[in-house]
Amino acid sequence: MSTKKSKNIGIATKFNVAVKTTKSAVKNANTFALTNTEEVVTGSINAAKQWQEVTSKALVEGFKLMENQQNLVFDTLESFKKQFIQGKKKFSKVFA
Repeated sequence: MSTKKSKNIGIATKFNVAVKTTKSAVKNANTFALTNTEEVVTGSINAAKQWQEVTSKALVEGFKLMENQQNLVFDTLESFKKQFIQGKKKFSKVFA
């Protein structure tokens, strides 16, 4: 009978050691996951911030370019209008 008790005690001890080892491994894995997740999230936020700045600059410069093109079109139309009016007057003198 004494051998059965010692076997039971050995199994209980081994079980307790296995539980402690498992808890330690899970705790280490959890700490590793939290640390790496925080690094990934921080990196993603920094990358998004940089892309937001680039996009903002692109939009501002795009609007400036669009404004310049619009001004160019209207200036061209005004010049064409003036030339058309002068051409009409000259044409009227020739055939009037």
